[in-house]
This record gives sequence, structure tokens and C-alpha cells, in this order.
Amino acid sequence: MKTRPFGPLGSVSELTLGGGGLGQGWGETSREEAVLTVRAAVDAGITLLDVAPMYGRGEAERVVGEAFGGGLPEGVRVGTKVMIGDPGPGEVWNRVERSVARSLETLGVDRADALYLHSDIVPDGYVQPRFANTAAKLATPWTRYVEEVRPAFERLVADGRIGAWGITGIALPRTVLDAIADDPAPAVVQCVANLLDSTGSIYVHDEPFEPRAVIAAASARGCGVLGIRAVQAGALTDGFDRPLPEEDLDQLDFARAAPFRVLARELGESPAALAHRYGLSMPGISTVVLGVKNRAELAECVAAAALGPLDVDVIDRIDAAVAR
Repeated sequence: MKTRPFGPLGSVSELTLGGGGLGQGWGETSREEAVLTVRAAVDAGITLLDVAPMYGRGEAERVVGEAFGGGLPEGVRVGTKVMIGDPGPGEVWNRVERSVARSLETLGVDRADALYLHSDIVPDGYVQPRFANTAAKLATPWTRYVEEVRPAFERLVADGRIGAWGITGIALPRTVLDAIADDPAPAVVQCVANLLDSTGSIYVHDEPFEPRAVIAAASARGCGVLGIRAVQAGALTDGFDRPLPEEDLDQLDFARAAPFRVLARELGESPAALAHRYGLSMPGISTVVLGVKNRAELAECVAAAALGPLDVDVIDRIDAAVAR
């Protein structure tokens, strides 16, 4: 598999195995099948695994730990995450340290190559327009980020428990851009990379989402960029593998992508394969994270990546087919 530069962490495979599917967030699978999928991914040349405690309440991390019996194959890296929110003054380090210790034990490793802040970074005093009752768990104010989160992450780097730290770019764009521009900057940033420029149901802000601006800023700053949601939670596939209400934003994205599915058939590709190739073709993307849950889905994505980036004229046709 081809590799690409990944900021300060060197080079990684152009596909990353994500933990959402392994943790059964994208439909049902078995522990055995998830473990076999991790091994198959590494055999296919994938060198980066991206998990989090939230994926199946630790299931994704347990799957990776079981797949290799403690330790990782040579050349394979793993990143995990920590959800901090706003625990109050002086509480960040304890929350981060406990989470990382638990993740490392579950993964069976002494060190994670990357640790991501899984919370949104928001301005001080910001009132979240959607799901405001969850803000204390999911949103980290700017001052807390600057004064406590970054120092905690830097301390973990100095202690050798993580190789680098990063942030999620699925948040308020102006604050994410501030975090990328500020010093010290994150080494890696997770950004949405799909043809709809959509996060679907997980975006909680009223301000327009600007994923391509985030990708461009992170890339220009020298950050490694993980492209996530290439198939937008299933909206860019042939159909969902889980029940959703009709008014769900992912369902609305599925309807909006109908012309894209028609185009995929004309091109002789599955929508999922074409969507992954689109993500890999986006400027500034270091690696595209797969949300697969079994070996069949993995094989389809690996085969799609082997076809290479899309031609400009195909990208133009896709962009013309969908309204962003």
C-alpha cells in the first residue's frame, strides 16, 4: 500500500483502520471478525490504527489488544483519544492521565503514537446551540485547552507515553483554526473528508462547517491530516447498516447523495469505493480512516485505494452531482 507524509510522525499508509466499525458503531459484527479484520488490515499494508475509548465503550481498543496479544507488529502505529469536556479547574491532568493509562493497558502497549483531544474546542463562554446539556462533557473552552489540555499532552510526550498529540477538526471552525495557528500546534488533526463536506448528525453548531478550510490550514502548518467520514456515516454507500429515523441528518445526506450513487453506477464502481477514492484525492489529506467492521468491507476499500486517486474530470462530475 502507498504511504504518505503524516506531519511530524513521518509516513503512514494512505488508509488507516478506524475503530468505529471495530467497536460496532457502524453496524453489528463479532469480536472474532473484528480481530480478524485488524490482522487483515495490517497484512494489506495498513500501518496506522485509530481507536478511542468511546468506540464500543473500549471494544475497539480491546479488539486491537487481542489481535496482537500485546504489542504491535513492527512498523504499525496506534492512535487513541480522550474526551475531556470541561471538568473544572485543575482536573484535566487527572482525567487525561487516567484515560491514557486505561487505553494503553487495554491496547497492550506502553506508548500510543498519537493522542487526540476528542472534545470540541470552543470559545470561553460559548453556548452550544444543540445538545447544550452535553456541553460540559463534550466541549472544552479555549482557556482550558490552552492552560491545561495542551500542557497535559506535552507532559505525556515528555514522559514517553505518547508520541504526539492532536485535535479533532469536527468542531467550531473558527476555534479549530485558532488551535492550528496557535503555538504549540497539534501534530495531527482529524478532519472530515467527504464529497458532501458533511458531518451529518454529529455537528452541534449553527456556524457553517468548513472542513476544507481546516484541512488546508492543518496541511499548511505541517500537521498530519486524518481524513474521516469518507462515506459520511454510510450516507455515501448503497444503504445504511443500522436503523435511522427519517429526519436524521445522515438520512438527509443519503437522499442528497442519490445523484452520486447514479454516477457511481455509470462509472462501474460501488458508491463506497468511489467515496473513498474521492477522500484520498482531496488535497492535504495524509490518510483516510476506514470505518469498516469486517474483512469484506476492508477488502473493498483496499481495492479502491489500489486504483489510485480520481481523475480531475471525475472529481468535477462528482462535485456537480451533489449540492454542498
